Amino acid sequence: MDLTGATWRKSTRSSGNQGDCVEVADNLARVVGVRDSKDRPGPVLTFTPATWRAFVEFAKRH
Repeated sequence: MDLTGATWRKSTRSSGNQGDCVEVADNLARVVGVRDSKDRPGPVLTFTPATWRAFVEFAKRH
């Protein structure tokens, strides 16, 4: 999956400088990337924007 141009960000609810966070790149048209902030060059999970929105909405409710 091509993530060229991805802008990675951490949640505003992130635990400060602990480093135990995930980063999300949701600025691309066809893919949302999720990676471990402690292993930035490591693997990236990818989702369609619709799947990512559904996950976020589910997490907000639970």
